[in-house]
Amino acid sequence: MAGIKDVAAEAGVSVATVSRVLNAHPSVSADARTRVLAAVETLGYRPNAVARSLRTDQTHTLGLVISDVLNPYFTELARSVEEEARALGYSVIIGNADERPDLQDHHVRNLLDRRIDGLLVSPTDGGSPLMLDAVRAGTPMVFVDRWIPGVDVPVVRADGRAAVRDLVAHLHGLGHRRLAIIAGPAATTTGRERVNAFREALGACGLGLPDAYVGQGDFQAGSGRRVTEGFLDLAEPPEVVFAADNLMALGALDAIRARGLRVPGDIALVAFDDIRWFVHTDPPITAVAQPTRELGRAAVRALVARIEGRPGESVTLPARLVVRRSCGAPGTGRHRRPPVPPQSPVRRSTS
Repeated sequence: MAGIKDVAAEAGVSVATVSRVLNAHPSVSADARTRVLAAVETLGYRPNAVARSLRTDQTHTLGLVISDVLNPYFTELARSVEEEARALGYSVIIGNADERPDLQDHHVRNLLDRRIDGLLVSPTDGGSPLMLDAVRAGTPMVFVDRWIPGVDVPVVRADGRAAVRDLVAHLHGLGHRRLAIIAGPAATTTGRERVNAFREALGACGLGLPDAYVGQGDFQAGSGRRVTEGFLDLAEPPEVVFAADNLMALGALDAIRARGLRVPGDIALVAFDDIRWFVHTDPPITAVAQPTRELGRAAVRALVARIEGRPGESVTLPARLVVRRSCGAPGTGRHRRPPVPPQSPVRRSTS
């Protein structure tokens, strides 16, 4: 592989002149610049990014720590982040926290050690001393999707409250009255926010949310199955299960089908976080859709602004309701009790 000395020899200039050309220094003659660039092309020379970063104190690399790479929402978010970063001249290193605070901090620590220019994080909880120390140390950082309350960091997120109100009004209009939720982790802002939005929307329709209709999940499919099984074992099962993320919705669908029940004939199913798979399920699943690609792009722009010393602004974009066939048609909302006797003790969960 050619080095900078080879380029200098090929161009007939000094190593210092090659360095000035590669760093766009103005004190180089047009003739020398032309010869150096021609030598670079002929030899296929690629500057050492690590060495350059030591000189400029910039690596043109961003870190992204997402909550779960297997979650299609975060996969799409990561893709959008990478595309926007590349367009702005940055590379991205991704760490998958797998919804584990310890793994999240492991990735944050490694990324900081790699001297990234800035960090995008979707926090798994609100108590990471490592991230708080990084913010205090001046590391450019932006929270995306989730955030840590009270930390002075721009937040790029979707507001799902209006879409959840639309969802509950839609379900109420179909005749549904017993609505349950599979909540996300209470340690996350999105977990708490979606339960609160659901409770408020029910109240606007004159409906309550009994403790038995709140099941604690963890944004993973297994918890969606477990909580839904508990709902179906109740003496009065809900007519609708609202999963607070897409993976829990798929787990809920598995549990419903395992009982030999039909969606929406026996029980309706809706989700927060629309994914492409939902149009291919039978029936297609009604969902609250977040503007994932726009969130990723906005997060990168906010972070680059912070890196460049400009104020990176928080961004909140609206989510929207996507109605499909998993809730039933008008006039069919009040389903009969699922024809399966309880198979385990009643589970009562609280948020």
